[in-house]
Order: sequence, then structure tokens, then C-alpha cells
Amino acid sequence: MLTRLLHVVAQHRGFTILCGCVAAVTITLFVALVTGVGGPIVSQNTSNIALFAAALTAAWGCLAKALRPAPPRVRWSWALTGFGALSWGVGQFFCIWYETFLGVDVPFPSFADAGYFWMMPFTATGLLLLPMSRQSVAQQARSILDGLMIAASLLLITWILILGPLARQGADSFLALLVTLWYPGGDVVVLTVVLFMLARLRAGGQRPMSLPLVGTGLAAFTVSDSGYAYLTLVDTYGSGAVLDLGWFVGFALILVASRKPDAEHEVETPAALTRPLGVMLPYLAVVGSLITSTFEVVRHGAHDPVVSWSRSAIILLIVGRQLLTLLENRNLTRDLEDRVEARTAELRASEQRFQALVQHSSDVVTVVALDGSVTYQSESIARVFGYPREHVTGRRILDFLGDEAGDRLEEAFGAVSETPYASRVVEIPMRHSDGEFRLAEVTVTNLLTDLNVQGLVLNSRDISERKELEDQLVHEAFHDGLTKLANRALFKDRVELALRRRGDADIAVLFLDLDGFKEVNDSLGHAAGDQLLVQVADRLCAAVRPGDTVARFGGDEFAVLIDLAGEAEGAAGDADDLATRIIDALDRQFDIDNTEIHVQGSIGIALTGPDAADADQLMRNADLAMYRAKSTGEGTFARYDPAMHTGLVDRLQLAADLRRALEGSTGELVLYYQPTIELRSGTITGFEALVRWQHPVRGMISPADFIPLAESTGLIRPLGQWVLAEASRQCVEWGRHDPERTLTMAVNVSGRQFDQTDLPAIVTAVLADTGLPPERLCLEMTESVLMTDTEENLAVLLSLKAIGVKLAIDDFGTGYSSLAYLRRFPVDTLKIDRSFVERIGGATPDAALARTIVQLGQSLGMATVAEGIEQYAQFLALRRMGCDLGQGYYFARPLPADEAGALLRDPAALVA
Repeated sequence: MLTRLLHVVAQHRGFTILCGCVAAVTITLFVALVTGVGGPIVSQNTSNIALFAAALTAAWGCLAKALRPAPPRVRWSWALTGFGALSWGVGQFFCIWYETFLGVDVPFPSFADAGYFWMMPFTATGLLLLPMSRQSVAQQARSILDGLMIAASLLLITWILILGPLARQGADSFLALLVTLWYPGGDVVVLTVVLFMLARLRAGGQRPMSLPLVGTGLAAFTVSDSGYAYLTLVDTYGSGAVLDLGWFVGFALILVASRKPDAEHEVETPAALTRPLGVMLPYLAVVGSLITSTFEVVRHGAHDPVVSWSRSAIILLIVGRQLLTLLENRNLTRDLEDRVEARTAELRASEQRFQALVQHSSDVVTVVALDGSVTYQSESIARVFGYPREHVTGRRILDFLGDEAGDRLEEAFGAVSETPYASRVVEIPMRHSDGEFRLAEVTVTNLLTDLNVQGLVLNSRDISERKELEDQLVHEAFHDGLTKLANRALFKDRVELALRRRGDADIAVLFLDLDGFKEVNDSLGHAAGDQLLVQVADRLCAAVRPGDTVARFGGDEFAVLIDLAGEAEGAAGDADDLATRIIDALDRQFDIDNTEIHVQGSIGIALTGPDAADADQLMRNADLAMYRAKSTGEGTFARYDPAMHTGLVDRLQLAADLRRALEGSTGELVLYYQPTIELRSGTITGFEALVRWQHPVRGMISPADFIPLAESTGLIRPLGQWVLAEASRQCVEWGRHDPERTLTMAVNVSGRQFDQTDLPAIVTAVLADTGLPPERLCLEMTESVLMTDTEENLAVLLSLKAIGVKLAIDDFGTGYSSLAYLRRFPVDTLKIDRSFVERIGGATPDAALARTIVQLGQSLGMATVAEGIEQYAQFLALRRMGCDLGQGYYFARPLPADEAGALLRDPAALVA
């Protein structure tokens, strides 16, 4: 509570300081006026200046409030209130002018009264513009009558106490009398407006102005105005009297109201129709006028016509208000009766609707007394379980349930009977009227303490179909949809279960992959492939023992779990025998759509042991053994050996090291350059860039070891891009030393790089970065690139050719050499494989094939490059055949960049 109070004080610190300053100034002025310090002239000037400053300050506060974001009516209300204070301040300025500057008494009436005059009209109009809560027509009429009652009562009181005596006393002129009566009369009007607005306030809603502060300030004004009017008529008023304090207090309270922080908006509730003060305020004003007029009659024995007419008007207003109240109460009573009838009808309809829902619900509702007898049974039991409700009502529920269902239900009764509103859900078998058992879900709720029920409520529903669906979904989640075998999740669960219960026994896992399955799919279609998989599954199930588990992991991958195979030697023997039976079973032909199909299987075997402590390790070992069997040939099996895992770990570590070498700047990857020689002239026409890896631990690693690894891990793409950029940069650097020489840089491109559709964009970017002319770059690829994804690769090759680079087929003659793709693809160079070159020497078939390749290149307008030239005889024979270019140890081995540069400067070092 204290923390919240401190938080509020901190939020409103400025307003609190203002209130303190206003109170201090008011007390100081009060003391000064009461004591008359400094004499009459000082008191007069002090009072005049204080009132002028108070009026201007209040006007500033109201006008500043009007400039803040708010609804238009609120802003106009504050603005008019500020204009009223400003008008009064103008009048006070004339008062200061007369008394201080001219040194004469203020004439009455004067220009000062003209300024004072407009304060009340402005203020009253501003207060009437304040937005109030929405009201009905009857409420608006009552509010108007309340306002008229307040106005008539205040007018009567003011006439008796102030206006009547002033009017009877008379004045020097009619204008003076009118001005004299205006001040208290205007105050009565403003106070009436304030009280009228207070009467219209509701218990909630927005409060755009602090009416209590403003009303209190205007009440202080009324006191000073009334005193001023009387003292002016008797010619005894003088500035600097204590009477001036009422005007100062009025402006001070208006200033405080304008600077008061806006309260948080409260939502108006329908229940808060009126505030008690708003209801009683008109009657309080009437009581006040009655008391005042009564004393006037007792005092003088009679009263003037104004008092009589005012009392008559008040009586008429009271009668009108009471009639309006009677009409409103009558309408309210009629409305309440209609609402009661509507509510009663709604409750009756709700009861009937609830009864219909219970009777026709899919749930069977049963109420059982504490002794087990059925006190209520819904008719839905006939629809769900086939029994009429009379068959159950009045009997003990445990008597017509089976033993299993009765025991479960009795246990549920005992669990909830001690705790009100406790519930328990049980599943019990219930016999249908047709004799079949249905599985029912029963929710037992203790409503014994509920006077409307006084029993245990059983909500029963037939969940037999739901259970069957759940079992079907579970089966589908753990079985292959095509072969109905176990899937990977169920197989792993079976392996884990076998490992937990095996004790000293051993288990074995077999992984099977079909050889040639892709060709069946590609040639006969996926439907034929699915038939083949179903037949393979049948043969596997026929080959295994009854206790073994057969699974399909997806595609053409199968697995078998041999559980409880005996001792280790027995387990290994059982696994080998099963693998042999499976291979023999698959060796027989399959008949698919009247087509004979032959497939083989590669099987990997893994046994439990130190390196297979869990299911994941055991399945991983079988997978590794399967790949080993697949690499040795079709239709074989292999048993797991720890060296397989060691090789896998080494492969993973090598891949991580290669990634680190590519991402870092360790300089482990370097390029060697093997020169390409024009056979007729013996000059160097270019180089082939060959990547080498200087591993910090393993030393120089052969490209035959890490290039396939890069292709399988996807690292071939960043590696190929690095080789392309580095080789292009080196070629440009050599060109700067010998601008007259035109060197061609050959770079090998892997088939995996052709999977990138942005390969032409990468080549273009590298050429732009390094400045190498496109015609000096030759990209070499194997024949397999041209044979796979022909249309896509053709589009990439055409894009590369459009850049201007040269294209070469590497190891030509060892793959699927075809004139068709040679004519279709934009190839510039054929590279004769070293296997043909190394056996050139006489009339051998390899020599004839090399000669044919050279002639083929010449007929197609392609250059030919012979790889692997190591002897002079090979060099001489190839030159005689007409081969254009050559590479090999006969000329130079692959060299680092600096040695290759030295070779360019000294071509004589080519041939030893």
C-alpha cells in the first residue's frame, strides 16, 4: 500500500508542488489583508496585483488545457472557462489603472465592470459544453427538471438573502442597480450550472473537468461578488479588504483544476445509473429554499411576489418530476416483469434442451446410488448398447456387468466416493444386447453431495471403433505400407528389446540392399518395382526363422534381426546360414508382369560385442558391412570388422580436415601445374592445374584419396571454385612477365559441379575478378558428365561456351564414347587417356584406337591432347599420327607455381 502511494505521489509530483505553492500564497495574502501590513495603500495594491495575477494564471492554465489533445467539447469547455478568467483579468487591469496609476476611486459602473461582467457567461457556457454520460429521453427530461429545481431554489435563496434587499435599497441609476444585481445573479446561474452538471454525473465514465474544485472556486466568487454588490450600494467597499480573498481563492481553485492530471478512464456500468448525490441534490436545494423562505415569513410576516412565484414554480417542478418518476417506475416495472417472464421461459427451454441432449446424447448417462443401485438411466443406452432403460433402472449395476468390468468399476467407486466432485476414468468391456463385447470408456463423477443428483454419475461411451482405429494407426506407424513388414522404428525397438533381455546370448543384425533394383524401376516402372519388393519380402520371410524380425527401411533396403541365436559361434553361424539362404532365395528369377527379372542382394552382418553395445551401433555396423559386401561384388555377404568403423572415422576426420583447409588460410591446399606441349614445335602452350593437399599430419595426400571424398561430402564445389580462381590468377600473373606468349589454363570440373545451375555465373565472376580472357581458360570434364542429365548439362555447357571458354573431354575412350554426343555438345578438345598412350609401339590395338581418336578429332575440328607420354617412342608415334598436343613425364612432371614459371623462362629444360 505504501509503495503504491509513493508511486502515485511520484507520478503527480508537479501537481502536488503546485497545490502547496497555491496554499502558501493564499495564506500569505490572507495574513497580509487581515493585518493590513504597510497601510491601506499597500493592502490595496497587494490585493489588486494578486487578483490580476490570479486571473491571468487561471486563464493560462485553462487555455493550456484546451490546447491538449482531447474531444472538441472538452477543449471548448476549458477555452471558454479561460476566456472568462481572462475577461475578469481585463476588468481587474482597469481597476488597477484607476486606483494605482490615476489614484482615484473606481467609478461604478466602469470599464472594470465591463470586464467582470463577461466572466459568468463564458464560464456557464463552458460548463454546459462538458460531455456527460449518455442518457435516455426520460433521464434527460428528469435532468432538466432537476436543473430547473436547483435554479429556482437558488434564485429564491439569493433573492431573499441578497437580491431582494439590494433591489429594495435602490441605486444611483438603473444601470448601477442592474450591474449590482448581475454579480450575485450571475453567480447563482453559474452555481446552478455546476450543481446541474454534478447531478448528471454517473458513477463511472470520463471526468474531463474537476467540477468540485471549479464549483468550490465559483462559490468563493459568489461570496465575494455578493459582498461587493452590497458594499458598493452602501458605498463602503474598498480594494484591499478581506473580501477580495474570495476572488483570489476562486481563481486559485480554477488554476488547480486546470493543472490536475486527468484521471484514468473508467467504464460506465449499467448498474450505476445515478450517483446518490445527483439524486438528492435538487431536493437539498428545495429544502434550503423552503427553510430560507420560512424564516423570511417568520421574520417579516409576509413576503414579496418574487418569493411567492418562485415557491409556486418550485412546487410545480416537484410535481412534474414526481409524475415523470411515476411513469418511469411504471415502465421499469413492466420491463422487469417482461424480463422475468422471458428469463423463466428461457430457463424452461434450457431445462427441456438439457433433457433432450441427455436423452439423445452419444454418451450413456447413469446415476448410481451409494449402494450401487441405478436411480436414473438415460434412454441413449438403447441406442449405444441395445438395452431398454427399464432393464437397468432399479438394479445394482454390478449385477449385470462381467467380473472384469465389475471389479474395475467397483475400484473406481471406492476411489471417488470419499471426495466430492472427484472423477475417475476407466475402460471396461461391456456386453452388447447382441452378445458381442464392446469396449466402453466410463467417467465416474462423485455428485453425492449435489442435492439435485445425490449419486455417482457414470458417463459411458462406446470406444470400440476408436480403439480399432488407434490400433490400426499404431500398426501403420510401425510397419511398412507396401510390404507390411516392420519399419525402421519398430525394428530398432525390437533390437533394443533383444539387447535388454539377451543375457549371455548373442544376436545378429543383417542389412540387405538389392543390386539392380534401380534398373528395374527405370525400365519397367515403379509399379513393377513395388511388385518386386513385395516378392522379395515374401522370400525373406520364408527364409528366416519364426522368431526373427524382417523389416523394410525404405527403397530396396531390408533388415533381419536374429534373436537369441545361442553362443557367439552359433550366432555367427546362424547369421551366415541365413545370409546364404537369402542370397539363394533371391537368385531365383522373379516373374513381374510376365517378365523374368533377376536381382541379387548385398548383405552386411553385425553381431553384438564390445563395439555394438546398443541398437544404433549394431545397426550402424551392419550398414557398414553391407557397403563392404556391395563393393566386393553382387550377391555376397560380409561380416562387420572393426576396421570398417575405423575407416569410416578416418574418412569423417579427413572430411573435417578438408573443410578446415578450405575455410582457413593455412596454405595446405596448393596447385601444381603440368605443361601442355605442342608436339610439332615442342613449345609450351599452356598448363593443366592439379590440386594437391599437404596435410599437416598425414603429409601429401593423393588427389585420388580426397577428390572422391570432396565429391561425396559436397566440398567439391568450394574446392573447385578455389582451384578455378587460383589457376586463373596464376595464368594472368605469368602473362604479365611474357605478354607475347598466349598460355591456356586447363582446370578439371567435377560432375558434381555441373549440378550447380550457377556454374556459368561462377566462372564469369572468377574471370572478371582475375582478368583472365575467357578463351584462355579450358574446362575439362569426363564423359560421364555428358551422359547424365543430358538436357540440363547441355544447357550449362552452352552457357559456358557463350562466355568464351574452351571445353575438353578428359580420359576420352574409357567411358561411353559416342559420336552422337560429340556432335551435339560444344566440345573443343579430346584428351586421349594414358591407358592408350602407354601401350603405343607398333601395330597394337591400342595404337590403332589412339590413331582413330586423333582422326576423329581432326574430322570434327577438335584438338587432341595425349596424356601420360613417358617415352620418346610414344612422343614420336603420336606426332606422326597428327596428335596436336601432349602431356607427360617425358616433358615434365606436375610442378609448383615457381618451378613452372622457371620452366616457362627456360623451355630447354623440358626434355632431359
